[in-house]
Amino acid sequence: MRYFFCVDTIATIILIGCMKKFFSKMHWRVATALVIAAIMACILRSFELTETQIATKLLEIAEFIGKFFMRMLSMIIVPLVATSVVCGSMNLGKGNKILSVGLKTILFYIITGIIAIVLSLFIVNLVAPGSVDVDTAKAIVGNIKLNTNISAENVKTSDMILKLFPPNIFDAATDNTQLLGLIVFAVIYGIFTNALPEKYAQIQRDFWDSANMIFLKIKFLPIGVFGLTFPVFARAGIQTLGPVASFFLCVVAALFLHTFGSMSIILASWKIPPFRHIKTMLPALLTAFSTSSSVATLPVTLDCVENGSKISKDISGFTIPLGATINMNGSALYECMAVMFISQICVAAGICQPISIEMQIMIVLLALLTSVGVAGIPSASLVAIALIMGVAGIPTEAIGIIWITDRILDMMRTATNIYGDTCAAVWVAKTTKGTQKPYQD
Repeated sequence: MRYFFCVDTIATIILIGCMKKFFSKMHWRVATALVIAAIMACILRSFELTETQIATKLLEIAEFIGKFFMRMLSMIIVPLVATSVVCGSMNLGKGNKILSVGLKTILFYIITGIIAIVLSLFIVNLVAPGSVDVDTAKAIVGNIKLNTNISAENVKTSDMILKLFPPNIFDAATDNTQLLGLIVFAVIYGIFTNALPEKYAQIQRDFWDSANMIFLKIKFLPIGVFGLTFPVFARAGIQTLGPVASFFLCVVAALFLHTFGSMSIILASWKIPPFRHIKTMLPALLTAFSTSSSVATLPVTLDCVENGSKISKDISGFTIPLGATINMNGSALYECMAVMFISQICVAAGICQPISIEMQIMIVLLALLTSVGVAGIPSASLVAIALIMGVAGIPTEAIGIIWITDRILDMMRTATNIYGDTCAAVWVAKTTKGTQKPYQD
C-alpha cells in the first residue's frame, strides 16, 4: 500500500512539475486560453444555450475582460512603440560603420520590407478574405460599435506627409491619427543619440533600454485572449472558420512568396545561390519557427551565417543583431494583412468606413515603421496591429478575430524575419569591398 502511495505521490509531483513548465511559456498559456474559449463556445452552441440568461452573462463578462485587456494594451502602446523604436535606432551605430555597412543594411531592410508589405496588400485586396455577407460579419464582430472618429476617405497624401512631423510631439502621442509622427520622432531621436559624447549617449541608452524592458514585462495576454475570442466563437461558431481560414491561407501564401520568391530573386540577381543559402540557414529557420523569437534565435543565426555562408564576423556581427531589432519583414507583412482583413469584416458589418488608397499607403508606412518597434518576442505584433487599427479608424476590439490563427502565423513570420536577416548579411558581404564573400569555398 505504501509502495503505491509513494508511486502515486511521485507521479503527482512529476505531473505538477510538467504542468508548471508547460504553463511557464506565454504561448502555451495563450493557446490554453484559446482552447478554453473554443470549448466553452462549443458547449453553449451544442446545447443551444447562447440566448439563455447564464450565457448572456458569460458573454458580458468575457466582453468586459476583452475591453479591459484592450484598454490596458492601448495604455502601453505609445510608450512601448516609442521606446522600442528609439532603442532600435540607437543600435544603428555611428561614424564610418553606419555610413558604409550600416546604410547598406538599412536600405536592404527597407526595400525588402516594402516588397513584403506591398505583396501582402496585393494578395489581401485580390482575395478579400474578409468580404463576407452582412449576417456573417455581424455575427463575427458582435456588439462592437460604429467607429466615427476617423474616416479613411478624408486622408490626403499631403496630410500624410505633414503627419510625419507633428508640431507638438505630446499631442501626437495622444492622437491615434498622428502616431506616425511619433514614430518618426523616435527614429530621429535614437539616431542622433549616437552623436552625443559617449558618456551622455550611454546614459540615454541605459534609460531607454530599461524603459523598454519595463513595458515588455507588462503582459495581459491569456485572460485578454479569452475575453476577445470567446464572444466571437460563441456568436459566430462555424461561420468564423471560413473567413479566418481564408485569411490564414493568404498570410501563409504571402510569407512563402516573400521568403522563397522575392528574397531568392534578390540573392540570385547578385549571384548568391538561393537554394544553397536556404539549406545553410535551415537550423536558424527551424529555431525561429519553434521559438517565435528573433532574439532567442540570434546565436544560431550568427553561427549559420559565419560558419555556413563563410562571411566575416565584422559584417555578421553588425547586420544580424541589427536585423533582429529592426528587420521584421514577416511581421510587417502580417500587420498589413491583419489590419486589411479586420477592416473588410468591419466594413461588411457596417461599423467602419472602407479603406481608401491613401489610407492603404499610410498602412504600408505604419506597418514598415512599427515593425521596427516590434520587439523580437512572441505575439509582439499585436501592439503594432492595434496601433495601425486606431489610425485607420477600425475598432481595436475587433482584433480578437485573428487570434485563433496567431500562434502558428507568429512562428512562420518569425522564420521569415530571420531569413531576411541572413539574406541581408550575405548581400552586404557580397557588395562590400575588402570583405570575405559568401559561399567562397
